[in-house]
Amino acid sequence: MKLQITLTSIFISLFFNNVYAISPDAADCNKAYERGNIAAATTSANKALSVNKNDRDALICQGRILSAKDDLNGALAAFKAADTFSTDAFDKTVIALITGHAYKAAKQLTQAIASYQQVIQQAQLANHKGFERMGYIAIGNIHFDDKQYAPALEAYLSGNKLDGNDNERGESYEKIALTYHIISQHELALEYQVKAYLMHEKSGTLDQYAHASIELGRYYANVKNYVRAEKTLNKIIKFAKDQGGAYFEAQGSYILAQVKVAMGDIPAAKALVEYAKSIAKNTNDKALEEEINQETQSLFK
Repeated sequence: MKLQITLTSIFISLFFNNVYAISPDAADCNKAYERGNIAAATTSANKALSVNKNDRDALICQGRILSAKDDLNGALAAFKAADTFSTDAFDKTVIALITGHAYKAAKQLTQAIASYQQVIQQAQLANHKGFERMGYIAIGNIHFDDKQYAPALEAYLSGNKLDGNDNERGESYEKIALTYHIISQHELALEYQVKAYLMHEKSGTLDQYAHASIELGRYYANVKNYVRAEKTLNKIIKFAKDQGGAYFEAQGSYILAQVKVAMGDIPAAKALVEYAKSIAKNTNDKALEEEINQETQSLFK
């Protein structure tokens, strides 16, 4: 039920579809890297560069390998060399993006943001809205993780304008809703979560739909629309149970318990918490058990 395609895989695939030719060893390097086989990727990169030290694609792969090994300086040198052999804005967009990822992995966030801003600029030159959106979302994620919610929201809203399909719209709406939720703008959080729910209901994975439903129930409760909250949560609890999604069944149950407390029905709330805990115990999910304890520890005080 998990969405398996990563951002890195998507943009590398787009990049290699765009290039005119790629050496077999460079192609092998990137395939091995995507599989997580760093040793094989390193061997292929070295082989490609021994034949042609200016092999841009091999340099890109080498940079990704070095970043994975926490060698930021080595990664940056490889990306800089690859950029020298890049001929158009699209190529430079991709290199700016992986450079930003390298800086972020090394927790050099100011430099990461600067690289992602280059992604946006180069993507605009290349007229590639998908990569421009990636730049805004990446910047938003950094600000969000750093609890800088105003610039995070600004970036997410900018990225939302560039969404190209319902999956992207669902992702953007959910990020915007969560940011509004954290800064206690609950009406706006609900507005965007409704949009996220509709997109995920239509085009999302089962996980995305379940998560969007539970957050929608939570946000209805935040604006004291307990009837809608209860209806939404009961629906997703049943759906999760029917689909074998124990985690979401438990999560929906303890969120519904919070709604029941707000409605004054303490016995029902206690029964829901115990039910959620029984799911965690029966599935031997320690992380879920801890999550339930954290979310409900002061619920009945």
